[in-house]
Amino acid sequence: LAKYPEIKTLMGPDPHLKWIVSGMVFMQLLACYLVKDLSWKWIFFWAYAFGGCINHSLTLAIHDISHNVAFGNKQAKWNRWFAIFANLPIGIPYSASFKKYHIDHHRYLGGDSLDVDIPTDFEGWFFCTPLRKLLWLFLQPLFYSLRPLYVNPKAITRMEILNALVQFSVELLIYYLWGLKPVIYLIAGTLLCLGFHPISGHFIAEHYMFLKGYETYSYYGPLNWLTFNVGYHMEHHDFPSIPGCRLPLVKKIAAEYYDNLPHHQSWIRVLWDFVFDDTLGPYSRVKRLYKLAKES
Repeated sequence: LAKYPEIKTLMGPDPHLKWIVSGMVFMQLLACYLVKDLSWKWIFFWAYAFGGCINHSLTLAIHDISHNVAFGNKQAKWNRWFAIFANLPIGIPYSASFKKYHIDHHRYLGGDSLDVDIPTDFEGWFFCTPLRKLLWLFLQPLFYSLRPLYVNPKAITRMEILNALVQFSVELLIYYLWGLKPVIYLIAGTLLCLGFHPISGHFIAEHYMFLKGYETYSYYGPLNWLTFNVGYHMEHHDFPSIPGCRLPLVKKIAAEYYDNLPHHQSWIRVLWDFVFDDTLGPYSRVKRLYKLAKES
C-alpha cells in the first residue's frame, strides 16, 4: 500500500454483485420448474452439470458477501440478508454460519482449533491413499459442514436461525408447487459440485502446501469467470475488502509482488496431483498455535 496507494481505491462494494447473484438465484428457480417432470437420472445429471455449478458459484458469492462487498461495510445487515437470499438455491442453510467462521480463517490462518478450514488429525491419518483421498474429496461437503462443530463449536446466532427458517420455508414452497424433484435437484447439485468436481479444485489449491514454505496459492485460469475470482487467493488474503471482480487489478498494479510466486494454472491438475502424489493429503497444511488457542 505504501508503494501503490491506488490499491485503496479498489476497496469497497461491487455495484454489480447484487444483480449477478439475483440473476443466478432466479435462474435456479426457473430450473426447478423445468426439472420437475424429468426422470431421476436426468435430475442428477443436470444437478451435476448445470445446477451444481451455479450453486458452487453462489457459495463463492456468499464468500464475497461475507466481506461486505455487496453493499459495503456501512450496510452490514444488508449483506447478511442478501447472503441468506443467495443461499436459497444451495438447499442447505449455511451463509450465516460461514460468516461466523470465515472471519477466523482470515484472522487466524492455519490456527489450531481456530481455523476450521484445517482438516482434523483423523482426516489426515485416514485419508492417506489415492482411493481414500478420492473418497475424501467426494465427502468434502460433509467435512466442511461438520468439522466446525467438532473443532471450534460456537453458539448458534439469531441470524443462523433466521437463515434456516427462510431456507426451509422456501424449500417447502418449492415442494408444494412442483414436488420433491426440484428440491433434490438443488441439494444434490450442491453436494455433488462441492465434492469431486473441477470447480472444487479451489478448496485444495488455496492453502495446501504443494511447495514447502508456501501455504497460499493463486490460480489464474478460466474458472475464475465462474467463481468470482476466488482463484486470486493471495491477493484476496492481502486485501479481503477488495471484491473479487477487482482482484486482477491488484495483481496488475503490484505485479512484482505476485508474478514470481508459485501459483496454479489448473484446478483439475490440482485434484489429480492431490489424489496421486504421495506427498500430498489432508495433512499438507500449515498448522500454527496462536496465543488465543493456548488460552482457550
